[in-house]
Amino acid sequence: QVQLVESGGGLVQPGGSLRLSCGASGSCISAMGWYRQAPGKGRELVATVTGGSVTTYADSVKGRFTISRDNARNTVYLQMNSLKLEDTAVYYCNAVRAYIAYWGTGTLVTVPT
Repeated sequence: QVQLVESGGGLVQPGGSLRLSCGASGSCISAMGWYRQAPGKGRELVATVTGGSVTTYADSVKGRFTISRDNARNTVYLQMNSLKLEDTAVYYCNAVRAYIAYWGTGTLVTVPT
């Protein structure tokens, strides 16, 4: 079993920045990443990073968000810059071990009008 603990969400003005963190218990974790779910919408991928630091990003966040990982601490980060109204969502941390996906409980990011 892998447990994920997220932190760093909050309220930020348009154009501002936030940094999300997610620590994972356990070992042998392969990919880690962030997904989000906006009000009334489905969950979507934001960014992922493998153990070898290969990254993928949703087109909507490319150039604004950066995912990074500390393998020694089993921690993944999401640096979010130039935040927009449409980035408002609950952000979920994800980790994969032995082809099983684990999820955090989510952290809310709000970019107000």
